[in-house]
Amino acid sequence: MGKLFLVPTPIGNLEDITLRAIKVLKEVDVVLAEDTRTSGKLLKHFEIDTPLQSHHMHNEHKQVESLVQKLKGGTQMALISDAGTPAISDPGFLLTRACVENGIEVECLPGATAFVPALVNSGLPNDRFVFEGFLSVKKGRQTRLKLLAEESRTMVFYESPHKLVKTLTHFVEYFGDDRPASVSRELTKMYEETVRGTLTEVLEHFTAKPPKGELVVVVGGKKSS
Repeated sequence: MGKLFLVPTPIGNLEDITLRAIKVLKEVDVVLAEDTRTSGKLLKHFEIDTPLQSHHMHNEHKQVESLVQKLKGGTQMALISDAGTPAISDPGFLLTRACVENGIEVECLPGATAFVPALVNSGLPNDRFVFEGFLSVKKGRQTRLKLLAEESRTMVFYESPHKLVKTLTHFVEYFGDDRPASVSRELTKMYEETVRGTLTEVLEHFTAKPPKGELVVVVGGKKSS
């Protein structure tokens, strides 16, 4: 029987890939990639010539059964996303679950993921935290924010540049204007930046200077009265 490897890839700086990740990507029979163009550049950089197969949020439901059959037949597979650890706000969960249900071995390599450095360098408590990823754009967003307003742990969110100001505005509305927060962008890249302050201060900063690049927002939890 084959095996599925979940392989983290760099979130920016290519030097952040592990030696073990390179070894696995070279040895498997096929690499499932979120975007074969993006991953193709990565594999070429590290002189990896393993065949690539597209596997993303729009086709993963259709592919799971056939991929499971190939794994049962002995095919060794690696799953990668465009950046970071697969299945963390990226494709990977459906295939992993199917493998577990079918007795196929799954191994996730340790490696890059954006929310860990953002959380650690935020300066906010990180002994206990909750990862929310991307909030729903419409359905259930208001309900979720009301629940999170009572959350005592540090909260971690992913957000796109063009939605950041709107999301921070919602945070001020639901969490309060003086809640401590941190926004990290372009982690591990040349223009890496972390802006810290109250939610109001961070909102004012990015209202004046519209952000670019990938973003991680960290917000302090509600303090007990």
